[in-house]
Amino acid sequence: MSHDIQRELIPRNDTIRLIGNLNTMKERLHDAFQQWVLLDENDHVPAAPSYPELLQHAADAQELSRDVLQLATDFARSPHATTRVGRAVLTRLASAASLSSHAAPHFADTAQHALLRSRTSHSTEQHYLANHMVIDHADARAFLRRSSEALHEAVIELDQHLGLHRFLTPMTQQQNPAPPPPGRSGHHR
Repeated sequence: MSHDIQRELIPRNDTIRLIGNLNTMKERLHDAFQQWVLLDENDHVPAAPSYPELLQHAADAQELSRDVLQLATDFARSPHATTRVGRAVLTRLASAASLSSHAAPHFADTAQHALLRSRTSHSTEQHYLANHMVIDHADARAFLRRSSEALHEAVIELDQHLGLHRFLTPMTQQQNPAPPPPGRSGHHR
């Protein structure tokens, strides 16, 4: 196998480990997207959404974003980030980090609008604040979903890279055959 191809390969075990980390983070983001809902079962804005619960969404989204950013930072510092597939994965990680960082402020805005809505008696202002709550919460969830999708795309890149490993392994074995097992010496007792 040529030296250039070997330099471009991320070691198989490192690739598998990274896929596992990306899948775990992807699932955490996707679960948050699925579970953190504002609307009730009839798709209506609740009369009194829980301000502490909405703030918790913001805090949890901040933690998710920090974890995605740490994953991207760790990979960017690795020697694998300079390979062709590494650059593609890093691009997806950068996108996921950027997208996830936008979720927490939107969840915080949702909580703020919920609090303001609970303190006003004017119906027009309540309607206005309810609309902003719905939009901000939907945007926050969309950022989580899109961040999860970016990580999924990184996993696809790495899965294809594993395919390259499977293709090149037989070639490497043909070019560098294993040495024969040690034979018996000519001495008999």
